[in-house]
Amino acid sequence: MEQTAYEKRVKRRISGREHDFFIVCSPGLETICRSEMVAAGFPDNRMNLIEGGIEFKGRVSDCAAMNLNLRSPSRILLRIGRFKADSFEKLEKKIRAIDFTLFLPKNCDLKFSVTARKSRLYHSDAIAERCEAVILDQLRSDDTFTAQNPSTQTVFIRADQGEFQISLDSTGELLFKRGVKKKITPAPLRENLAFAMLFWAGFTAGDILLDPMCGSGTFSLEAAMIKAGLPSGFFRSFTFESWPSFSPRAFAHLKKQTEENRVSVSEKQIFASDMDDHALAVMQQNMSGHDFCRTIDLCQKDFFSLNLSTIPPEKKGVIMLNPPYGKRLEEKTNTKAFYREIEKKLLLDFKGWRLGIILPSKETLPNPLVRLQLKPIFHGGLNLFAGIGII
Repeated sequence: MEQTAYEKRVKRRISGREHDFFIVCSPGLETICRSEMVAAGFPDNRMNLIEGGIEFKGRVSDCAAMNLNLRSPSRILLRIGRFKADSFEKLEKKIRAIDFTLFLPKNCDLKFSVTARKSRLYHSDAIAERCEAVILDQLRSDDTFTAQNPSTQTVFIRADQGEFQISLDSTGELLFKRGVKKKITPAPLRENLAFAMLFWAGFTAGDILLDPMCGSGTFSLEAAMIKAGLPSGFFRSFTFESWPSFSPRAFAHLKKQTEENRVSVSEKQIFASDMDDHALAVMQQNMSGHDFCRTIDLCQKDFFSLNLSTIPPEKKGVIMLNPPYGKRLEEKTNTKAFYREIEKKLLLDFKGWRLGIILPSKETLPNPLVRLQLKPIFHGGLNLFAGIGII
């Protein structure tokens, strides 16, 4: 079928060109993301690591591949405009100069995320309202692209000392949402943080994983996807799939390639357990319907009564722990004493295993028995630490 004039413009100006992108990462995960990109074959000299993420130049197809495959980031933004404006009149003029009909479908809903710092235009709601009026006027006036499955598109606007940066969110729901979990338990660990801890501990597809405080199964499910060779975004959708520049055929081919490289693992290599009935029921639901979970052995057990009878004795792997702390601990339980008991158990039964453990503070283990490298992580509004080491 012959391309329309509009489709040719989209190909020439959007899908056929390189653009500036920004990969948003949780604090401390930027270097992991760069390692992922290099491992995927993206040239190191085409990316720039900065606080909060990674800048890179690439095509929309590269953006799609990053969303599908990267495990550590939160979202990926497409930079579409940068300009100075010190009045609403100038702001509207500059926004009008960006052809949003090439970037967004005409039938999308718009959402705005505005931050302003030391700018004459500082009222975020007013900035969003003026920009929305201009963008909707463009999208509604032209007979351009109508998405089959329209989604809410988020426009990010950042004003810093009068300089505006306009970006589009290519991701949608944050990337830690893999599309696997049906339910969660209280205070679940995000999947990108679970991956970071597995990465820091040197976990590979050939390793045994022990997840003895599994909760809703974040560590186990992430490890099972890695063992199966499944990309992190395989079971979910993205907002870029509604863009005029999106190629369903190319993206389907990309996903098909991952299917062809998929590894079938049937033997039990991930041992998950929890003492809580509700947590086990939730994890069982999260595992159901996913054949890559056949490698997970799930049982009800208290960590302190755990033994390695079901694991071949020569197999020493990785143990991941997200112990309860704060409100999740019973009132009479002392956090430091509880963590000390965990340490003693680890030293007694898991000597030689690689360890990752969540610590609510540096002071949780003032005199650690296990030597740990502490990695600051931010989760659930709290500044926590991931303790990584060898028992």
